[in-house]
Amino acid sequence: MISQIVTLVGVLAGALTSFLVTSVAERTRHRRTMATRWDERKLATYIEYAECVKEISSTAKRARQAAEGSDERADYLARMETAELRRSVLFETLVLLASPAAIEAAHEVNLALWREEIATRNGEGGDEEGELIELMNRYHERARADLGVASGGLAA
Repeated sequence: MISQIVTLVGVLAGALTSFLVTSVAERTRHRRTMATRWDERKLATYIEYAECVKEISSTAKRARQAAEGSDERADYLARMETAELRRSVLFETLVLLASPAAIEAAHEVNLALWREEIATRNGEGGDEEGELIELMNRYHERARADLGVASGGLAA
């Protein structure tokens, strides 16, 4: 009878151990899957935001080059406004997903971009382009750090 109890306790201990190990492994796998899913979404948001900023900046540049009062300039200004609305929504998504450092870098990009847009609407030159490039580089660095991507400097 004692040997049967020892056998039963051994089976129960083995079943409990198997259950605990499987539960921990499943929980770990689920966390890894969720982290990967959010990293993919973060990457897509970082890329979309950067593309939108570039679209606004290049459209603003074209608007400044177009003749004042022309249909071409009005079209570029309208495109700039549409892209600005999209950038605003993307920034909100970025605030929900990104690291604080990347959010701060994106906010600095926003400020420079708004200055460029205002200058464009007022028919002034766009001196903000160099500043915007520098700020976008900082944004890219912070996004890479948030995603855990090794950062390599640009070769000269």
